[in-house]
Amino acid sequence: MVNVTRLKQYTVIAKSRNHELTIDVDNSLNGLDLGMDPHELVKAALAACTSITLQMYADRKQWNLESADVEIDIEDEKGNEVKFSRIINLKGNLNEEQRQKLLEIANKCPVHKLLEKPSIITSYLKD
Repeated sequence: MVNVTRLKQYTVIAKSRNHELTIDVDNSLNGLDLGMDPHELVKAALAACTSITLQMYADRKQWNLESADVEIDIEDEKGNEVKFSRIINLKGNLNEEQRQKLLEIANKCPVHKLLEKPSIITSYLKD
């Protein structure tokens, strides 16, 4: 579970387990720019999940993946779907077959799979 509490202006603190993260919007939206904005966090979640998933897979296969650096952008969010672009930079001594397998595995990271599903969000007011 993640809990978010307002700190000031549009700055919030997100807490989960023993971790805290400052989230804000930039100055153009009258924020204080003290952290990533919510859209950036969605992109960060997909990028981080992709990198971690690829590293775990390569480790299990004992492949020489030094790093999987990932860049995510939202190209379009109009209409009924969101278009993400994901650029993956694989570093290490990998052959072309391994590289293509890692590209396939990237599409199986848990956040990727989550974002592809239709969502239902149910909201409640606390008494």
